Amino acid sequence: MVQNAREKLIYAVLGAAALCSVVLLGAIIIAVCSSGLPAISVEFLTSVSSFRKGIIGIAGNTVNTIFIVILTLVIATPLGVGAAVYLNEYARNSHVVAVIECALQVLAGIPSIIFGLFGMLCFGQTLGLGYSLLCGALTLCLMILPLIVCNTHEALKSVPCGYRQGALSLGAGVWHTTRTVVLPSATPAIITGIVLALGRIVAESAALLFTAGSAGMLPHEFSDYLYKIFDSGGTLTVQLYLSATSQGDFKTAFGIALLLLVLTFIINTLTRFIISRFAIQKKGCS
Repeated sequence: MVQNAREKLIYAVLGAAALCSVVLLGAIIIAVCSSGLPAISVEFLTSVSSFRKGIIGIAGNTVNTIFIVILTLVIATPLGVGAAVYLNEYARNSHVVAVIECALQVLAGIPSIIFGLFGMLCFGQTLGLGYSLLCGALTLCLMILPLIVCNTHEALKSVPCGYRQGALSLGAGVWHTTRTVVLPSATPAIITGIVLALGRIVAESAALLFTAGSAGMLPHEFSDYLYKIFDSGGTLTVQLYLSATSQGDFKTAFGIALLLLVLTFIINTLTRFIISRFAIQKKGCS
């Protein structure tokens, strides 16, 4: 009887916690939508802010965000996944692996503003990149590498050892086994880790203020987009921060926040679709 009452109490507490989370999320969404919808318009999404013309637009910031996301993922994803594969499949010294894992966990907990200062000194001043999208992307690579490596490492650990032993017993090499057996089995979890890193890229502002700057202009010629990575550029979150603080324009800030909510929803929906497709293919193959 006591055990049954205790289970009911735990169930009630957990249910209340889940309800509070849903209510809090709903309140945030309602608040952002109600304050951000008045700012959303075709001009707001497709133009660049101009005080002379009295126009407020975030097209430049949107393009800068896309550049930052693509650059960071293109650089960090191969490095992070490759490092995790080495640690899990090739490294034989368990003590070295443990030290590297500890170092990665410490790096993952460092405040982003410290990465921003380091990126400004290392990439901006020492390498001469200055305030540029490339400098910001390299800084964000340092921030998300521990996240990608740790998540990929855990994903590879979750693959049953029988898969490896079966492939090796058939004469396959370590790399062939990793490429054709281990990585496909761990792909859904790896994608989830990359999406978490993507969320951190999109949400980052402190580090980018020190490295990428805050300019929101678009190139005049199409060919100039090829060299845009060497120009200063503020992302959507940077513009949101500036609009809500130094500019005091909360309408624009909430409009950007609403756009980021929609972007996050789209990314998560696509991720769930991709993972479900992998699960269907894996089930069909088995």
